[in-house]
Amino acid sequence: MPEPISNPPVRVGLCGLGVVGQGVWQHLDSKAGTLSQRLGGPVVPVRAAVRDPAKPRDIVVPLERLSDDPLALAVDPEIDILCELMGGTGLAREVSLAALGAGKILVTANKALLCEHGAELFLAACRGGGQIFFEASVAGGIPIIKALREGLVANHFPIIEGILNGTCNYILTRMEREGLEYPEVLAEAKRLGYAEADEALDVDGWDSAHKAVILAFLAHGIWVPLPRVRLNGIRRLTQDDIAFAHTFDYRIKLLANIRRDFERGHLAVSVWPTLVPRREVLGNVNEVYNAVAITGDVVGPTVYIGRGAGRDATASAVISDIADAVLWLRGRRGLPLQTPPEAEAACELAPAEAIENCFYLRLTVEDAPGVLAQISSALSAHHVSIASVLQRPGRQAGEACLILTTHRTNQAAMDETLSSLGGLSCVLADPQLMFIGGDLD
Repeated sequence: MPEPISNPPVRVGLCGLGVVGQGVWQHLDSKAGTLSQRLGGPVVPVRAAVRDPAKPRDIVVPLERLSDDPLALAVDPEIDILCELMGGTGLAREVSLAALGAGKILVTANKALLCEHGAELFLAACRGGGQIFFEASVAGGIPIIKALREGLVANHFPIIEGILNGTCNYILTRMEREGLEYPEVLAEAKRLGYAEADEALDVDGWDSAHKAVILAFLAHGIWVPLPRVRLNGIRRLTQDDIAFAHTFDYRIKLLANIRRDFERGHLAVSVWPTLVPRREVLGNVNEVYNAVAITGDVVGPTVYIGRGAGRDATASAVISDIADAVLWLRGRRGLPLQTPPEAEAACELAPAEAIENCFYLRLTVEDAPGVLAQISSALSAHHVSIASVLQRPGRQAGEACLILTTHRTNQAAMDETLSSLGGLSCVLADPQLMFIGGDLD
């Protein structure tokens, strides 16, 4: 039997040695033999750039391998693959552009960086002769980017939807299971480390939006500007919403939704609380797990579920990218990550008039005669048809909770309706709007 081919070591540099960076270094060390056998030669972490080389860490990295200059690491000729694991979009952008300008392979888990500067980074990769791998930027340990790029390469994708933020999914699971209100569960999530001290990135939908932009690029070749993502978070969800969902056999999920109308050439991207039928797979994904459902025109529906964050799940995805980068360096080039420019020209962002849904609308209103007539009139004025109405006692004296569902209508009509409702004195708080997946029974 012939001896396996052994290539020279591939040298990996890490910019950032936090939770994920330490996981990557640790597993590259502990799996060195397996990786060398599978990839045709050693893959070695050689240096890391950190803010404070003297800071205690969970893993032992010799001091001489640490640096406080990530830009120097990015252009170091002794490094073949640079892993950008710092986060943020300032210094991370500079480091990434420097590495790509030097013709290096860049591996990043930084969804905000890709969302805001993806076009610039891919152009730099083309010009410098390098490459970008970013499996860890979306859904942690789920190999969703490989699925889109490789496993489903024969498909067009009319629908991609997913639970892309574990913090929100944990909060919604606890609210439903234990009957707790949002502030109580958020406090517990912070205590357990599932939510950051400043939770806005997660609960207001920005983290999911960054990931949705990346998936939209992979599937459709267009970088959607973040302000064009229709975005709403989970802060204002209450047990009234949970109870309604339970009554009609739904569950509430913060859902990223990417829809392509191939006949019109329209693309719509949103992150919004959604009533998901309990019978559907996404309706049964709980706690901190992520899930992505992809519908391909050839394969049909497929679903991918796994941990969306955490040291080991994210490190696994980073090392998967390192492995692809090693194969790239050794001549097994695979499919190009850069989408041809003509893909973008074939697609434009859908206007609000072209985006249709059924909607759930919860209003806190005065408990007085004639209020329902005012609400109905506001919807009717914008041609929004009411499918059902449910009234419950309000939380304060003199208030009522009014829950309406609509027949299918377009987003522009709902935007105008919300504006009109905001001008009514009988409406006492901002409306809570959700999308409805499937049809109400």
